[in-house]
Amino acid sequence: MYHRGKLTEGAEGKRGATITEQLLDWRGGGLQLRADAIASHDITYVGIIQTARLGGLKRFPLPYVLTCCHNSLCAVGGTINADDHAFGLSAAKKYGGEFVPPHVAVIHQYMRERYAAPGKVIIASDSHTRYGAYGTLGFGEGGPELCKQLLGLTYALAPPRVTAVRLTGAPQPNIGPHDVALSIIKELFPKGLVKDHILEFIGPGIASLNMDFRDGIDVMTTETACLSSVWETDSVTAAALERYGRGSEYKQLRPKDGAMYSAVCEVALDKIEPMIALPFHPSNTYTIKEFAASADELLRDISPDLRPVASQGLIAGCCGGLSGNIRAAAHILGGKTAGSGFNLSVYPASAPISATLLKEGTAASLMASGAIYKTAFCGPCFGAGDVPANNTLSLRHTTRNFPSREGAKPGEGQSAFVALMDSRHIAATAANGGIITACMEAVPTAEEKPSDFSAYTAKVAYFVGKGEPKAELRLGPGIADWPEIEPLPEDLELTCAAAIYDPVTTTDELIPSGEASSYRSNPLRLAQLTLSRREPEYVNRCKEIGRGSVVCALKPGDGSAREQAASSQRVLGGAANIAVEYATKRYLSNLINWGLLPLLWDRLGEGKVRPGDKFLLPNVRTKLLGGAQELDAVWLHGNIREKITLRLPPLSAEDREIIAAGCMMNHYAVQRPIRHSPSASD
Repeated sequence: MYHRGKLTEGAEGKRGATITEQLLDWRGGGLQLRADAIASHDITYVGIIQTARLGGLKRFPLPYVLTCCHNSLCAVGGTINADDHAFGLSAAKKYGGEFVPPHVAVIHQYMRERYAAPGKVIIASDSHTRYGAYGTLGFGEGGPELCKQLLGLTYALAPPRVTAVRLTGAPQPNIGPHDVALSIIKELFPKGLVKDHILEFIGPGIASLNMDFRDGIDVMTTETACLSSVWETDSVTAAALERYGRGSEYKQLRPKDGAMYSAVCEVALDKIEPMIALPFHPSNTYTIKEFAASADELLRDISPDLRPVASQGLIAGCCGGLSGNIRAAAHILGGKTAGSGFNLSVYPASAPISATLLKEGTAASLMASGAIYKTAFCGPCFGAGDVPANNTLSLRHTTRNFPSREGAKPGEGQSAFVALMDSRHIAATAANGGIITACMEAVPTAEEKPSDFSAYTAKVAYFVGKGEPKAELRLGPGIADWPEIEPLPEDLELTCAAAIYDPVTTTDELIPSGEASSYRSNPLRLAQLTLSRREPEYVNRCKEIGRGSVVCALKPGDGSAREQAASSQRVLGGAANIAVEYATKRYLSNLINWGLLPLLWDRLGEGKVRPGDKFLLPNVRTKLLGGAQELDAVWLHGNIREKITLRLPPLSAEDREIIAAGCMMNHYAVQRPIRHSPSASD
């Protein structure tokens, strides 16, 4: 149940501070945050470091973790993925970072185990950066925001609204974290109720959840469109940190009496039922009982040929690959198997988790049931591995089920579909031959033991605070510099290259995931794939337009933090987006940092703009730098010349300077001038 307003009054009506207010002091205006640590994976770290080098990077001024959990398979494009990994290791050595090789850990589990603790701030270039269950504020942002941290600058944040998620009761013994998470997303996402809020988990129900359960809920808060999350901490938090060898970092976090919230979401954990999220969003959620009663009708709306029998199950990544979820699946299967008709793959989220499950026999039990036991890898979450067969349904305990995110290529006549379910129900479905089935049996909770980090000791390269400036970067042939990007002109002519009237346009549609991820170290090559799965003519139109193309979409930018959703437009000559609203702060930040004017126009919702329409913005540079909130423009459509007014979202003075400079790296290159392209030894 969601309602607006305060939660409690303090003694004599005094107002107490929320946990967020205790961690972030924004009295006197906005926040300028310096992170305690930052992290990137192998889709993003090359571009981030290359950009920071253009801004004068000499060393990493804070712990920077580089993981190789996305392009781990090295299966596309010859040596390019392995070349990126070699670059990451050489950068960690040169600048003083921490390098996690392929198959050792997914980015968020590594940061939970090694860095998250009460009161910390972590920024990572991945949208599922959530460490709230440890009392850490995690922010998922595009690469430019990490560049700012590397250059000794700050993360700018307007005072956020805070929504309480009040947990009561305890989950039934057949219920898992995905059931709770999907229920919360269903409640909060559709109306944008908590967009850019910080979710604060409080209430007596927290005590009933172990750390895996909390992590599994917390990482999915990204799908509510919130900005970040934070939880009350307690003895369970303290015990987790003790297992990780960091018990001294624990401190208790609680809201003060009389804490006031923008809104409250009440979650009765004992009332949560087995859930399923149907394509194409985690909020498209039903109880499995509701789904079973109307399966044919619900699936017919998605695809006329889709049937309620799955061919594949995946338990993986930062939400599914936790030990509690994997143990639950092994218990439910108990030697039962779906045979060759249902393919079940299990990816533990880190080598320490995997080692524990191997030692205790859980992995062997799964394999005896026909499951394939694999290594730490994020690929199943975004279509880089385990792509299902055409026109089949895949059940996944992963984070997203967006269109084509499973790896299918609609342009080549391929369609596949992902439904999200907890590992418990995936295991019950496997035991029932792929027929979607809710787990109805109690699943015991294993006592957690101290983590064995010997795999990290053996494989992770630790150079934090001891970089070797004279070391050379390894630049493979697939790693390319950013092209030169021109500053904003005084008068701007925009030409529409794509007009999209879907309720929401995801970053997966703006720049595909899957095999396209392998080309993110080569901006020009990657740009050729921009909007390829949603608007195939976009790239050709941009080439015809030259400079000044614009994407018009009602609500672009839901989903991933990937900066390439914006930078690829810029590389193709893009100069702006026009939207009714922007889906997330991180996409808006990416537009700003890549010099794309983030224009707002309510009339776009009328659906009349078409590719080829032009927008003329006179004196736009002067107006932008002068602080204008509105821009006069002329819309040319057909033979009609119409005067309109476009708006800008709230922008800081620096935001305006970055857009005027053409992009963030131009802006900082002027502030910290370099007179040549940096060499590998710089």
